[in-house]
Amino acid sequence: MAHVPPSPEPFDTDSAALLALRACDDIDSLHDVRLAYACIEKLVDPQQHANDSEDVYPIRTELSALMRLVNEELQRRIDTTEATMQSLRLAVDKVSAAPC
Repeated sequence: MAHVPPSPEPFDTDSAALLALRACDDIDSLHDVRLAYACIEKLVDPQQHANDSEDVYPIRTELSALMRLVNEELQRRIDTTEATMQSLRLAVDKVSAAPC
């Protein structure tokens, strides 16, 4: 007997809209990464674009993108550390409360 694949789930327009919104956010994030990279590139090798003074020094938008990325990553790591510490506290409390 041949295997019949299950019929596909009905198309959920709410999920599609959510995915489209997330894709737009992801694209914006990629633009920020590109700007931050351009900023770092200019800081590391300013002579590469010596013909145009605007290309030699990072512009405000690039510096802002770099700072935003650094801040977001720092916040992500702080949140991860806080979650780990909370889990550790709960585990220690559970062990401490266990009868001997």
